[in-house]
Amino acid sequence: MSETVKLSNVASTGSVDWVQRYAPLIPHTRPVLDLACGKGRHTRYLLNEGYSVVALDKDVRGLDDILGEPNLKIVEADLEAGGAFPLKDMNFAGIVVVNYLYTALFVDLIDALAVDGVLIYQTFMRGNEAFGRPRNPNFLLKKNELKDAFGKHLKVIAFEQGYIEYPEPAMIQKICAVKQKMSTIAWGPIN
Repeated sequence: MSETVKLSNVASTGSVDWVQRYAPLIPHTRPVLDLACGKGRHTRYLLNEGYSVVALDKDVRGLDDILGEPNLKIVEADLEAGGAFPLKDMNFAGIVVVNYLYTALFVDLIDALAVDGVLIYQTFMRGNEAFGRPRNPNFLLKKNELKDAFGKHLKVIAFEQGYIEYPEPAMIQKICAVKQKMSTIAWGPIN
């Protein structure tokens, strides 16, 4: 029997249902980071749910219509250009990442979560080559990669991987995890 299962993906509002399902776990104590926010579908969703949001992407023009939103900070940065993580000195109540993969950031994401902070992550995995983009293995997760990377440092609330049909056929992987109090963390290779 295959471990790949059919999963639902997007709710009717346009935000990914994985984000909608687990966003209520995010405390309202600090801002939420929407990493690689694109045109801001999750930024908008989180703002509508009463969160303060930091929206980060290398191209933030898709957020022009919500400039000036009082609970929104927009950060334009190329995360893959080298250098330090641009929000290294901030802690977030939640971090949302959808359809973006740059594994070099995994440690930075863990460090950026406040205690009790929630990571909600969903992106493509190997096998997606059969359905469309991305096809490059550098942009596709290996089997169990999110769980293996984040599960060592965060409490995994939910993890799924496999085939989705809607909105388009794809192979994806999803995790929701919470940062708990830890005495010390010894960082080694994370993937």
